[in-house]
Amino acid sequence: MSYNDQKDFFYRHGKPSYEELEKRIQALEQRESEHKKAKKKFQEIGNFSQTLLQTAPFFYVAVSAQGKILMANDTMLNALGYKHDEVVGKDCMTTFIPEKYHGELSVIFDRLIKSNKPTLNENYILTRDQKEVLVEWHGRSVFTEKGEFNYFFGLGRDITERKRTEEELRRSEERYREYFEENISGTYISSPKGKLIACNREYERIFGFKTTQQALDTPIHNFFVDSDGRDKFLTRLKKEKRITGYEPNLKKIDGTSIYLIENASGVFDDEDNLKHIRGFLLDLTEQKRLERHLQQAQKMEAIGTLAGGIAHDFNNILFPVLGHTEILLQDLPEGSPEHDRLKKIYGGAIRARDLVKQILAFSRQDRSQRNAMKLQPIIKEVLKFIRSTIPTTIKIMQDIRPDCGSVKADPIQIHQIVMNLTTNASHAMEESGGELSISLKEIEFCATKAILSGMEPGVYACLTVEDTGIGMDKELAGKIFDPFFTTKEKGKGTGMGLAVVHGIVADMNGIILTDSKPGRGTQFNVYFHVEKSVLKEENFQEITSVPRGTGSILIVDDEEAIVTIQTEMLESLGYRVIPHTSSTEALETFRKTPGAFDLVITDMAMPDMPGDRLAAEMVRIRSDIPVLLCTGFSKIMSEEKAVSLGIKGFLIKPIQTKILAQKICQLLGKPAIKKS
Repeated sequence: MSYNDQKDFFYRHGKPSYEELEKRIQALEQRESEHKKAKKKFQEIGNFSQTLLQTAPFFYVAVSAQGKILMANDTMLNALGYKHDEVVGKDCMTTFIPEKYHGELSVIFDRLIKSNKPTLNENYILTRDQKEVLVEWHGRSVFTEKGEFNYFFGLGRDITERKRTEEELRRSEERYREYFEENISGTYISSPKGKLIACNREYERIFGFKTTQQALDTPIHNFFVDSDGRDKFLTRLKKEKRITGYEPNLKKIDGTSIYLIENASGVFDDEDNLKHIRGFLLDLTEQKRLERHLQQAQKMEAIGTLAGGIAHDFNNILFPVLGHTEILLQDLPEGSPEHDRLKKIYGGAIRARDLVKQILAFSRQDRSQRNAMKLQPIIKEVLKFIRSTIPTTIKIMQDIRPDCGSVKADPIQIHQIVMNLTTNASHAMEESGGELSISLKEIEFCATKAILSGMEPGVYACLTVEDTGIGMDKELAGKIFDPFFTTKEKGKGTGMGLAVVHGIVADMNGIILTDSKPGRGTQFNVYFHVEKSVLKEENFQEITSVPRGTGSILIVDDEEAIVTIQTEMLESLGYRVIPHTSSTEALETFRKTPGAFDLVITDMAMPDMPGDRLAAEMVRIRSDIPVLLCTGFSKIMSEEKAVSLGIKGFLIKPIQTKILAQKICQLLGKPAIKKS
């Protein structure tokens, strides 16, 4: 009701006094004034709100039900490079939204039209120059009093830079996590008390954990072999702050020893208190195992070189001893004290000769003949023999697979291997008895498994000899293949058995592995390459008598004692002997009358001219002359090489009379005359 309307009302409904009328008029005028002030204030507030909305540090946009832009504040327009009249009344979708996001935004707009519930979403909008800006929107719809949709608005902020920073941080975290997880070292973070805070997969592998949780639940001090090992580590870390090249004495969760190199650093607070430990563990267990194999091989090579150096001279010394003993045994009646003593001397010389062969075998310098053969018959033969020689308190178990393939080997050497391993096993159970298990089976190693085992991929025959005896500790197990090392009482062993086994196996390109623990027995696994070649049957004939013969033989050896005994041996067998201790003089004699000789026997190592050169010169002079080359030991000469040089025969000293006689008859091609 207006002022005049109110005045007319008063006059029609009563006639108030002048004073009362004035009061009423004044009241009406005051209310009108207050109304005008309120309206002005409201307008001022509206203007302020409008200004505030336009300059607020966030985007504001209002959109009609038809998707037209009703308003966009200055902050948004300035950021996008637009002016007010360039956007108002335009379609919001085509103006601001990249085409690839139209479908996604249409769903959001539909939801705003149907509901007054606020929404929160992120989407890209376009600047005037078509660059994409990522905006986080808080949107809401405005409805009329009748509940009809009026418009919706959105408050937004540019989060492009924040998202870029977050993405960089995420990628950085991924790189760090990848580095942490894929690091070749076992990486961990722990508390000073040994509580594991974080670890990577390599850490879990090193200590044998199946899950990360299992690792996190296991205190670090459980890995230290020494009770004070962890304390010593912490004391040093607190003092030095950072440790490099540390070699802790640790074990896996199953108690297996491992060899690690650790770098560790401490995280300290302002008061220099140790808060956390960051460690990096490099597992060198396998490397150390390979180093031990290499050291063993180098040790064997060094001893082998020494063995080869003394073998020639030692065999030259034994040759006359054996020869003279054989001659004396023939001259003395059996049963006499002298004959018995000579038999003991002869036996000792034979054992000395065999010992040299064993030394050369373990040093891989003994050249044996190897052919494809089955191992089963030899193993069973050894088991029959050993059953009668070991205590009855030892039970023998065998699993010899008939389908195990053939290997290229010397049957005598295989016999040595099985005999030495089974004998060693029985000695370990002599006092308390036990179980001796022998098995033979085929095993195939794939590339990965072969590399881990230090072998080439392929199929192997695995010979396993296992006992339940006293076992060995790690230190003792590292010495068992050393020559002359033995734990047996004095007089019960030479310490050559396992050294010989190692030498033979290595020479066959096989591998022998040992697993032993004190009180839990010992297991030897010997691996031989399975051959695909067809087996060849070989016939061996034992020489039971000393054959005689006739003919003229030229003997050449720089050792006078050997020349003397060879002369006596051959003359006693019916041959005419022309001896020489000089290779050059022997060649001159042969050159003068090459047809006067039926056979030449020469030593290999001689000062003026070695035996192979002497033989070559003689064959050049007379191509059909048979030459028998003898040597105590030679790294450069073998029977195969001798044959390639035109040399008909090859023997290793010391040579027994019957072996020499048989070889001569073979080379001369004459029937042997049995000695009466």
